[in-house]
Amino acid sequence: MDSPLLWSLISVQIFMGGFDTIVHHEGSERLAWRTSQKTELRLHSIRNFFYAIIFLCFGWTEPHGFFTVALSFILFLEVLITLWDFVEEDLTRKLPWTERINHTLLALNYGAILALAAPVLWEWSLRSTAIYPANYGWWSVMATLAALGVGLFSARDLLAATRSERLERGNAAALAAGLPPRQHILVTGGTGFVGRRLVECLVVSGHYVTVLTRNLKGLDELAHPVRVITSLDQIHNADRLDAIVNLAGEPVANGLWTARKRARIVNSRVKTTKALQELIRRLDRKPACFVSGSAVGWYGLRGDELLTEDADPDPAFVHEVCDQWERSAAAIGQLNVRVVILRIGLVLGVEGGMLARLLTPFEFFGGGVMGTGRQWMSWIEHDDLIRVIVRAMSDTSLRGVVNATAPEPVRNVEFTQALAQALHRIALLHFPAWLLSGTLGDMGRETMLGGQRVVPAKLTRSGFRFRHPQMEPMLLAVAGARKPRPGSVGQDGRSPARSAP
Repeated sequence: MDSPLLWSLISVQIFMGGFDTIVHHEGSERLAWRTSQKTELRLHSIRNFFYAIIFLCFGWTEPHGFFTVALSFILFLEVLITLWDFVEEDLTRKLPWTERINHTLLALNYGAILALAAPVLWEWSLRSTAIYPANYGWWSVMATLAALGVGLFSARDLLAATRSERLERGNAAALAAGLPPRQHILVTGGTGFVGRRLVECLVVSGHYVTVLTRNLKGLDELAHPVRVITSLDQIHNADRLDAIVNLAGEPVANGLWTARKRARIVNSRVKTTKALQELIRRLDRKPACFVSGSAVGWYGLRGDELLTEDADPDPAFVHEVCDQWERSAAAIGQLNVRVVILRIGLVLGVEGGMLARLLTPFEFFGGGVMGTGRQWMSWIEHDDLIRVIVRAMSDTSLRGVVNATAPEPVRNVEFTQALAQALHRIALLHFPAWLLSGTLGDMGRETMLGGQRVVPAKLTRSGFRFRHPQMEPMLLAVAGARKPRPGSVGQDGRSPARSAP
């Protein structure tokens, strides 16, 4: 197997396979955290195991006779697994164009490898059965490193497929309990992290949902049947709308806050809300309620102060964004519509948001504390937020500003430790404040190093009960942990009380 051309093709296969795994499977597609990809993960695990055997055999041995036949059989099985994987991918997800092209190149390159290796394997198969050691220098070293890499990912994919069984969210219809039957609901931002789950729970509960979106790429992930519109002009004056949920807005923490980015963040929220006001004004029948998103950033950067809905704000860009958004939403109350403004904390779920971006780094021991770690994180579990939105639509006693956060905020260092424990990892890294503020500017200072200690006073008084009131047991549940850390969860499902510093 001492052919520079063959080894060059093998090195190309290793590079493209590594790119596909890191950029697509672990990066953009996050297959390890998608319950729909259990079968694909198992196929990847088997294929990576086969690749580990192939690389080690090519790199250090010269198999003859029966051993050559066995190696050839493994090479053939890899082809079958790959074809099965192609079918599974097309049935369960929409591949990005880069992944589809990469798969095509991988298949062509593998075919070229087989074409070059076939004569050698045929000759070896005719010899007496034996395995002879071989050494191809740096090519053997490369093959060994590749075998270790695919072996590790084989185990990782198998464990992720097993974990997928524990990531099932349950019946989405239960989240919509309390709404009158067959409601007509308009949702803006319905293709986002929160909007998709809200639409799903409403649709499976038998409600009629209209989604306003300009992100047509996200439609494949929406529950159906649903009506999709790209402009509010597509809603006629005589159309029935029982409730409107306004979640539309440019993402805040996905880039530097340049002047243009700041303008998009504000305008995307204010303009949409004002357009909804004009829609309500012209409707023959006004909706019963208007639920608008906002964020705990309205309070600004308040240190350790415990914040209820009556607290005053501190100047910051996040406050400016939320304040303008809330003012435009509050104006809708003048149209005799009940308005609920939800000041939402960090929404935690494995399907999206901040937690989704942290899972892979933490799994590969890249997690750590940000700044001093003493900044407060006001948070809410994904499905609990959906239940809060439904409660805001159905409970006529709720109006005005409502804090949509779990009752027990935590400091960043506590969150870091809890996430590492839920993933059975350690988090030893530390990201100093000067690094985050220096590279990310105001966005890093306000969203990562600053914080708010917010509590849901109105929801608590209304009798709302959170399914996930505490961070540690919540992360254990949503991350599909094998079992709770000893002492972390009591018999009542709650972690031991921690003293607030």
